[in-house]
Amino acid sequence: MRLVVLLVALIIPAARLGAAEAALAIPPAETGNVPTAARVAELAAAGDAGRWAEVAAATRTAALAAYAQDRTQAASAWYNLQRWAGLFGEPQKDFINRWIPALVAAKANHMNMPTRYIPNPEPLGTAVPPALRAWLMGNLAFSDEFFSLLSPVDYLPGVFAVLTDLYQADAARFREYPSLVLAIALVYDVPPPPGWPHGQVSAGALPRRLRPAREAFAWWVREDKAGHTFQRLTRLGADELKFVVDAAAPAAELEWAQRTVTLPLADFDKVYPLVRYRLDRMQAQAFLWPGPTYRLADILQNGGICVDQAYFATEAGKARGIPTLLFRGEGLDGRHAWFGYLDGNQTWQLDAGRYAEQRFITGLAQDPQTWADLSDHELKFLSERFRALPAYAQSRVHGLMAAELLRGGEVPAAAAAARKAVNYEKRNLAAWEILLSAQQAQNLRPSVIEGTLREAAQAFQKYPDLEIGFVNALVRNLRARGETSQADSEEKQLLKKFQSGRTDLAIQQAGELLKRSFATQNAADQIKTYNAAVDNYGRGAGIEFFDEIVTVFAEHMQQLREPAAAVEAVQRARGVLRVEPGKQLDLEMKALEARLRGK
Repeated sequence: MRLVVLLVALIIPAARLGAAEAALAIPPAETGNVPTAARVAELAAAGDAGRWAEVAAATRTAALAAYAQDRTQAASAWYNLQRWAGLFGEPQKDFINRWIPALVAAKANHMNMPTRYIPNPEPLGTAVPPALRAWLMGNLAFSDEFFSLLSPVDYLPGVFAVLTDLYQADAARFREYPSLVLAIALVYDVPPPPGWPHGQVSAGALPRRLRPAREAFAWWVREDKAGHTFQRLTRLGADELKFVVDAAAPAAELEWAQRTVTLPLADFDKVYPLVRYRLDRMQAQAFLWPGPTYRLADILQNGGICVDQAYFATEAGKARGIPTLLFRGEGLDGRHAWFGYLDGNQTWQLDAGRYAEQRFITGLAQDPQTWADLSDHELKFLSERFRALPAYAQSRVHGLMAAELLRGGEVPAAAAAARKAVNYEKRNLAAWEILLSAQQAQNLRPSVIEGTLREAAQAFQKYPDLEIGFVNALVRNLRARGETSQADSEEKQLLKKFQSGRTDLAIQQAGELLKRSFATQNAADQIKTYNAAVDNYGRGAGIEFFDEIVTVFAEHMQQLREPAAAVEAVQRARGVLRVEPGKQLDLEMKALEARLRGK
């Protein structure tokens, strides 16, 4: 788990201080209030004159001064100005040099993206018209929304290009639908990947292309104005609207869906079974769409398997302005896909079309902003919608100020601000990470840091993928200071907790135990550790356990020149895992055994 990832540092170049700050200072009398329109205009003009670094330095000082006065709204407003100045003044080449590694680290790069990005030497803000720059800097609500969503993998030249295009096309509609504008900018900054919206249809049948941003914006505004949308688009945030504007179907098909799918929002889960299920395709394992085209009308007429039902339902929802998600997963007896949507009570329904009798490990859905999979906790955060609450707004400001204070070396103040952030909202993940980073920088006693790790794990006990990260950090700390038995106890409790409800996380944790044994135990004890993992966590398990535990251990034994132990490991697993003759797991086990025997 990452403990030190300051988004501020990723998206804001360091500002020059000292003489630059004195050259463009904000009077102390102003810092306790949000910036006036006149002050914003003056700062924008200074930026236009090439003084973005000075603007960033002056507004940073104002933000910290406001925060010291406990004026959080003013602090947030000044801080947003600092961030705009940092972005507008950053040379494009510097942005590209940090963006590409972030993209690769997040595994958000894909084959549909250009293979080369050749930056120009100009600052990023040069491509944004002065009138738009001034509007962005002066609009507090848009700034808050923009920076709350901006991620290290967003391609800012693309984002700014879309914002500029939509502003120049219709500035009045831009100002009326700012969240829709932002959603389109964040989704359309790079092309979608080849496997979007799912991989079970050829590129010939479904070209992976988004509409031109200007055309998409005009279409959704027109449909909203005409009353064709079930969700009013002016009432949704960009974090929800990005699941509307990521439609793969062209406008003509979306309009067809409006005419054809007449179910109201209260019954929208029933759109899924409108598509006749093709049992013959499943029995023949014909998972790829067989037709030459993949229009919504084709799917409704010919029927399909679960992924086609889910695609049909999600696109029909987007046609009506309903945020929708396509989930894919593996059930106990084969593939499955279902969908989620935002209902009329502004609650996410995430199980539409999911088989009640099947217990899936988890479902995967794509975030169209990054084109990476949404994590478990991100899906839960989305459904809980707590980030729209006033308490989270306060927590976020304290967390941002904590990050800035830590970046400036003011460690005790950063720790205090981060503690305020988590007290306002315990689900503020970034604030917990900053708090731990500040405590480590203060060289506090290990017991203090371990206490904070326990607090964080408790705060995220409803989010297993986060809880397991904090507990593992606790375990590492305990081991580092020789508390081996306590570390072992923490790990065993974690494995026991996830063994029944979240077998994927139990397997992940068992894999960590196994890999650590490779580094700390002799071969005989490694075999004992593996056998215990198989006996305790492998009963009834399937392909994931085989991949993460059995194959890893068998290949490790082979590297240790213990071929008999490698083969015996596979055979032991065969007696414990759920292996059906002739099915995928059976075939893969046979192939692994043959490879180990050198056949």
